Amino acid sequence: MKPNALAQSIKVANAPSVLLPYQQKWVADQSEVKIFVKSRRIGGSWAEAGESALEASRTHGQDTWYIGYTKDMAIEFIRDVADWAKFYSLVAGEIEEHEEIFENGDEKKAILAFTIKFASGFRVTALSSSPRNLRGKQGRVVIDESAFHDDLPELLKSALALTIWGGCVRIISTHNGVDNPFNQLVEEVKAGKLPYSLHTCTFDEALAEGLYQRICLKRGIEWTPQGETEWADKIRAMYADNVDEELNCIPKNSGGRWLSRPLIEQAMSADTLIFVYKRDNEFNLQDDFYRENDCVDWCDEHLSDFLNQLPKGKVFIGGDYGRNGDLTDYVLAVQTTDLNLQCVGVVELENIPFTQQEQVLNYICDRVEKSLTGMALDARGIGASNAEKAQHRYGVDTVECVKFSQKWYSLNMPPFKAGLEDKVLFNLPKHENTLSDLLAFEIIDGIPKLPNRKNKGENDQARHGDMGIALVLAYYAFKNIDNGGADIRIHTAKPRESAKLLRGFRGFGSMLRGFRR
Repeated sequence: MKPNALAQSIKVANAPSVLLPYQQKWVADQSEVKIFVKSRRIGGSWAEAGESALEASRTHGQDTWYIGYTKDMAIEFIRDVADWAKFYSLVAGEIEEHEEIFENGDEKKAILAFTIKFASGFRVTALSSSPRNLRGKQGRVVIDESAFHDDLPELLKSALALTIWGGCVRIISTHNGVDNPFNQLVEEVKAGKLPYSLHTCTFDEALAEGLYQRICLKRGIEWTPQGETEWADKIRAMYADNVDEELNCIPKNSGGRWLSRPLIEQAMSADTLIFVYKRDNEFNLQDDFYRENDCVDWCDEHLSDFLNQLPKGKVFIGGDYGRNGDLTDYVLAVQTTDLNLQCVGVVELENIPFTQQEQVLNYICDRVEKSLTGMALDARGIGASNAEKAQHRYGVDTVECVKFSQKWYSLNMPPFKAGLEDKVLFNLPKHENTLSDLLAFEIIDGIPKLPNRKNKGENDQARHGDMGIALVLAYYAFKNIDNGGADIRIHTAKPRESAKLLRGFRGFGSMLRGFRR
């Protein structure tokens, strides 16, 4: 059979219920190394047993070495292989129980094993415990419930050696803590440090793809929506406080900060400036003319020369919005010739009306428009309007409105940390606020994000990781958005008349100060 033979066999047999969609995706993926982060009891190992049986039956197939950590796991897997062999009428022998010898230097270890041999000459062997190495073995390696093995890094190192001669490695597990080597492996894959294929399926996702309907079919009972809801609630109640780890693919938090102080400080530079635009509460009571001109004056005084002197290269911007309790931060970064990302400055707005927040961003973008390549803006709550306006003005190919979610954090925080570790992201402002905002990130429910509480910046200023989020968004834009150098200037409305009148009148706003509405 050809690769992903199991998925093809399903189509031939016209039996779509044999494997559920998430199982089909798993067996169809013929990556050299693939990882399955899964909920309990959704049939991940069962689907792998089917692929192992078909691979061993092929004339040019391979042996499979299944590695669990208990005898019961080995027996269950080898029985599943036998069932698949019968289902596909594959010529195979009976299950044989024996001892498999593994050598580690002068030391030999006998491990209880269960084997099925196929007519092709290949076999599937399920081991009852983990060997220290797989020297002399060849073929496919399946490491089941990987998070629960005593020394996963050493086992994985031994398994990966089999890929040299065409073998492959399948790593399947539920989570067992955020600091577990399995979760660290998953995080490295998410960060792009390892070129492995990653699959994830939660209990709810498995339900949506027919898990309970399959259970009903097997048990010979009628499926109903109410029955599924009651069954799912019972399963969740059974796991109680462990439901996130056991069913939702979220490793338990060990607590503590996500980023270390040394990691942050090594990426800092005293040359990177923070420009702070701050006004009192009365400023918001002034008319549009006054506020617009004040904003122009401030931008001309503090940002004009800075923007004119930016290093050459693609410009990326990350923006986090706030108003009363939180700050608004715009991070500007430039791609260097060696494809790293240099933070060149941060514009921070404190107690600034939304209209002027938009005005400041437009001032920046209009002056770097030829180099502006990607911009990611916080589009939650109060940021939604300004983020949407920026997308209309500069184009959907340039601006992404980001609505944070558990999934977004899970996918995009690991690459940010990797960027700091690998020195891809550098030149962050060497400032107490930068440090405080980045140290504010914590592992919550297994995912790096900001807690609900405030952090303290310079002079005990209340913050909420504002610059940290903006830095994350700038790096996200760098990794994910590239408008290809297109003309990004897209106006959906004419400029305000007051703004046109004020062009060229630098300092005019200072003449109006003292006038109150």
